[in-house]
Amino acid sequence: MRPDRRAVLLLAAGVPAVAAGCSREPEPRARLRLATGEAGGAYEVLGQRFAGELRRRGLAAQVLRTAASVENLAMLAEGRAELGFALADSADRAVRAGHPKVAALARMYMNYVHLVVPAGSPVGAVADLAGRRVSIGAALSGTAVTAERVLAAARLTAPARTVTLGLDASMKALRDGDVAAFFWSGGVPTPALDAFARTTPVRLLALDGLVAPLRRAYGPVYEDAAVPAGEYGRGVPVATVGTPSYLVCRASLSGDVAFAVTRILFASRDRLEAPDAPGGRLDRRYAIGTGAVPLHPGAVRYYRSTYG
Repeated sequence: MRPDRRAVLLLAAGVPAVAAGCSREPEPRARLRLATGEAGGAYEVLGQRFAGELRRRGLAAQVLRTAASVENLAMLAEGRAELGFALADSADRAVRAGHPKVAALARMYMNYVHLVVPAGSPVGAVADLAGRRVSIGAALSGTAVTAERVLAAARLTAPARTVTLGLDASMKALRDGDVAAFFWSGGVPTPALDAFARTTPVRLLALDGLVAPLRRAYGPVYEDAAVPAGEYGRGVPVATVGTPSYLVCRASLSGDVAFAVTRILFASRDRLEAPDAPGGRLDRRYAIGTGAVPLHPGAVRYYRSTYG
């Protein structure tokens, strides 16, 4: 029997074939806890918008503020949340470390690694951070996972003296001279960082040349990316490291609920406006590429129902 086009496309993307179908019945009843991120950060803002869309369609959704990716994945594995956001490298690490309790609903958008220094800093490249005090992001955040890997890939002549601070604390520490640089992984522009750059001149350090060693060490969760010219007051694009964000869930989540959540995600994508970044628009073909993190069967059923 000749395979249908939907099955071929999904199998090519590593999605297992399951029964297709699109229900027109009311959404299932469910109480969902959505693990997001720091107050005012992209995950928390997106989470608030998405929770509103879920509630509009009869699903009780509660937003949980967290340190983001690593904490969110732990909460899912421990049954303290049903849904969450996570950077691809953090989710990939969790799955490869043997945490089968997590599944993906969608690959959502690209995050950009920001390595921020004062505009007048003598630090001109990541190599200059050797021996300097650097914030790698909040403890239990995906930013911290990525930052540690970037610093290792850069092969500094002496280790940076790292501290774990969230975005607000990192910006304050940079302004006060308590750190030489800080890492942040998010969309472009990140509103809080954009506002900071309007009062405290900063620049981003280029991370060109680091994607290849990162991919060799950790696989294709990293991509070449560039922060466009004009962002954060800088006139030229800045090469950096990109890694996607996933919407993830407990693997034990009901298939009907996973189907409904994924359907609502795409039905409301124009209202979510998440996040403000090049390539940030939700796209179904992009969404199924979740690497080592398996798509939930309910999400697979949704994607199969939409491929014509």
